[in-house]
Amino acid sequence: MSSPRIEPDRLTPAIVAQKIIMENPIVAIIGRQNVGKSTLLNRLAGRQVAITEDLPGTTRDRILIEVSHPAGTFDLVDTGGLIARPEPGVETGVNEQINAAIADADLIIFLVDAKDGVTAADYEIADRLRRTSKPLLLVANKADNDKLEAQAADFYELGLGQPLALSAYHGRGVDELTDKIAQMLPPSPAPPEAGSEAVKVAIVGRANVGKSTLLNSLLGQQRSLVDSQPGTTRDAIDTSLDFEGQNVVLIDTAGIRRRGRIEPGVERYGVLRTLRAVERADVALLLIDGAEGVTAQDTHIAGLIAQAAKGIIIVVNKWDMVKGMTRAEFEILIKSRLKFAPYATVLYVSAKLGQGLIKIMPEVMRVQDERSKRIATTEVNSMLKQALLEHRPPRSGTRQLKILYATQAETNPPTFVFFVNDPSLMHFSYERFLENRLRAAFGFDGTPVRLVFKPRREES
Repeated sequence: MSSPRIEPDRLTPAIVAQKIIMENPIVAIIGRQNVGKSTLLNRLAGRQVAITEDLPGTTRDRILIEVSHPAGTFDLVDTGGLIARPEPGVETGVNEQINAAIADADLIIFLVDAKDGVTAADYEIADRLRRTSKPLLLVANKADNDKLEAQAADFYELGLGQPLALSAYHGRGVDELTDKIAQMLPPSPAPPEAGSEAVKVAIVGRANVGKSTLLNSLLGQQRSLVDSQPGTTRDAIDTSLDFEGQNVVLIDTAGIRRRGRIEPGVERYGVLRTLRAVERADVALLLIDGAEGVTAQDTHIAGLIAQAAKGIIIVVNKWDMVKGMTRAEFEILIKSRLKFAPYATVLYVSAKLGQGLIKIMPEVMRVQDERSKRIATTEVNSMLKQALLEHRPPRSGTRQLKILYATQAETNPPTFVFFVNDPSLMHFSYERFLENRLRAAFGFDGTPVRLVFKPRREES
């Protein structure tokens, strides 16, 4: 099936959307409190991701991390301890989170405690997981020695097959678990033939700024659920389309609220998926509610995009509702709040009325072209020579920074490597000066530029 086309001269094209599955298989770690779920996640991730404490109920929110294995890649989800009869409030919220994790999972790791043996709670959880009909792997943790490993056989009583004994804390048996996971997971879905060449565009912003409305207006149909209640969209949604012969993937995402307003349950997971969407995007459309101005949360989200080194287009939505402020004045406000991303381009639209939408896709393509731009080494060094004459490099005491030469190492984002006598002599203000000179010479609108400084001895 060929991707639908967007005609550039139409405001809201009528097209048929196509869902692309690009997510990794999901493995959820389920179990009662304090059986070592977070310790196992940290062990599999190879670093400290989840907070671990020898107290029940430490993990409340789900944590998602990508794990690579020779046989493939999967997303591992840590959850709070499952409580058979939760009290209203936090315990109920934790259970709701776990239910969402189970529903999303392609494989469930049921983690039990070899030291404690089989408990009544383990029986209840086993019955619950059995009813899901999901692929299930019974794992007995804390089998720190041969005696405890032998005791793990007691978990046959749960009727879930042979338990795999391991010690997440000591790393004992973890490689066997990883191999077993890889064997049991479904094959990763292959992306569309042209998917690797697609320009991926994430639509991000605070809750209720009109992200789904923008997507639906761009596509000319009801692709995403739209509701006046904030936070309607919870999962990232991919839609593949064709724009003037270029394959494009639009990713609609859940709205990101201030941390104190992120509710327990599926909303927290929606935030994680939004961050993942930014990570795999080339360009992010950051929607701002023009009627509310630039908020602290808008600045926070822009910072996440900049930190991920993605292209950024500020889309001021609901511009038809803004009174008493010109575009020039609003842009000054944006630049003052987003000083860390002066390269961001700005568009003014009304997704609801369809105003200004015709400019979005051409701007996305322009920013992506800027991200993909490659500058010849001779041109880079010509610029560098002029910059060094204009502003001498910094010094520390008797030591002077010397920049020998530079070259562009990568694109998407543009990355330049400067070979210097001592990288520690580089000052952030001079780094900013060099970036500004690169931009003045070569453009790079809408995208971060990475500067890397490597030591190299001067030729004698």
